[in-house]
Amino acid sequence: MTPFTYHRATTADEALRQAGGGVRYLGGGTNLVDLMRENIERPSALIDVTGLRTDIVEQSDGSILIGAAARNTAVAEHRAIRERYPLLSRAIVAGASAQIRNMATVAGNVLQRTRCLYFYDQDGTQCNKRIPGTGCDAIGGFTRNHAILGASDDCIATHPSDMCVALAALDAIVHLLGPNGERQIAFADVHRLPGDRPDIDTNLHEGELITAIELPAASPTARSTYRKVRDRASYAFALVSVAAVLDVEQGHVRDVRLALGGVAHKPWRAERAEALLRGSPATIDAFTKAASEELAQARPLRDNGFKVELARRTMTAVLTQLMEDKA
Repeated sequence: MTPFTYHRATTADEALRQAGGGVRYLGGGTNLVDLMRENIERPSALIDVTGLRTDIVEQSDGSILIGAAARNTAVAEHRAIRERYPLLSRAIVAGASAQIRNMATVAGNVLQRTRCLYFYDQDGTQCNKRIPGTGCDAIGGFTRNHAILGASDDCIATHPSDMCVALAALDAIVHLLGPNGERQIAFADVHRLPGDRPDIDTNLHEGELITAIELPAASPTARSTYRKVRDRASYAFALVSVAAVLDVEQGHVRDVRLALGGVAHKPWRAERAEALLRGSPATIDAFTKAASEELAQARPLRDNGFKVELARRTMTAVLTQLMEDKA
């Protein structure tokens, strides 16, 4: 492990003053510390931000503001989140183990890096995400767990988070503090597709610190859920996951939001399916057609063609479940 210094920040401004080249913010450390042990991440300094905002605040407009340092378990167990945003609670509980959820922070979950085996195998493989320009040995390798949407010739890795898929479907807003002050960014714009720079995971600026995640007010007539398909019942990353919010009025889809996990370099917002469904009859045929339209743009690899049909069936099943719950 590369030597580094450590500082525990007591305020966001203090953390920001310490930021700079080679400095990383430390949340629960459940991903960053692992990467440091593997010498994939080599920060010169760690700024511990776990003592910053941990509150979960219900606001007067019906939205909820989650402090960036809130633990995943605290978010999943919060009564208002369980009642108004059940897909978020379910997504968090579906991820990792109870011990890891107790340590992991919301902001750290957002900023975690891919679990691609080729990214982790620095001694035996080439990886553009790890060292830009060296190549991607995953392409042409074992690709069962890799992307079918939005991949590039430089990277086919997938984003590992369950929580982030739910936040994408909820139209969450990320609050940031950086050298140029405060700003907000739509959750869908936080993560990047790989393109020719897969080493850059997000659209955050240098030194920016996530201070909170905002959940917009939930519609009282909408239903939501999260479904994860994986190889084993616990502590496994998604082959395919679906986060869905469905609002049906008089048999027609008034609003719908869909996000997929396990299929792309970022949580994949199913915008084609959403556009096709809004205003359409809330029927299994309509759900199937919309899912098929979304997956028409998939580019499966040698070992993961099954993900296309799996994603299509899971999207249809989740929407059908929400329709039946509404009835």
